Amino acid sequence: MRREAIVCCDPIMERVMRTGIHDHAGFGNAVAALIGRKMADSAVPADALVELAQAAQQAEPGLVLAAADDLRAIRERDPACPDYVTPFLYFKGYQAIQVHRVAHWLWAAGRRHLAGHLQSRCSELFGMDIHPAAVLGRRILIDHGTGIVIGETCVLGDDVSMLQGVTLGGTGKHQGDRHPKIHRGVLIGAGAKVLGNIVIGEGAKVGAGSIVLEPVPPYTTVVGNPARRVGTRHSNLPALTMDQSLPPVDYVI
Repeated sequence: MRREAIVCCDPIMERVMRTGIHDHAGFGNAVAALIGRKMADSAVPADALVELAQAAQQAEPGLVLAAADDLRAIRERDPACPDYVTPFLYFKGYQAIQVHRVAHWLWAAGRRHLAGHLQSRCSELFGMDIHPAAVLGRRILIDHGTGIVIGETCVLGDDVSMLQGVTLGGTGKHQGDRHPKIHRGVLIGAGAKVLGNIVIGEGAKVGAGSIVLEPVPPYTTVVGNPARRVGTRHSNLPALTMDQSLPPVDYVI
């Protein structure tokens, strides 16, 4: 984000732009400051969280690259996104993913109570509950974000898109590996529930409000409760096009 490209005519917003973007030497520092500013509370101050995020970035340089990739994905896929500044400063789906990346690093390092603290704060602030152990790929888009639940053993591949109210959860009190595996390019519509240790194949599309209890083949659209295949196989990655329309209802038995 070049400084000369960021123009704001509202004097009240000058401080937001300065503290959010202009005051930082690089993108990674801006991301760390964002996490600190959003997640701080009376128990853990912003400065400590900024240092924590910077330590995570130093240990895992891929965190900064992933944050940049996520930002580009939003700009490319979301028709409501006019620039890169808007999702960085205001989109809670983007911000929650960046908090999760630090929490996941903490979880893997054995600092699980601190990881859980970040998860809890993220849930309080954004209405999104992403377990620190969940594995997220790059170029993830969570549009709107409210009501998202992603379970402990869930894995999201690259280029996944989902909308508000999605649950990637378990089916009950099962132990161990019990959450969905979402492969590359999957689009999950608003309010959909994907439950259990099942695979949603590459390029699949899950219709809004669907309840998915069985694996979904690659490049297949499913809809309904319980979800059923509709239409014929498609060849694109719906997560990239954000095409949430459904084919003519032609249930595959």
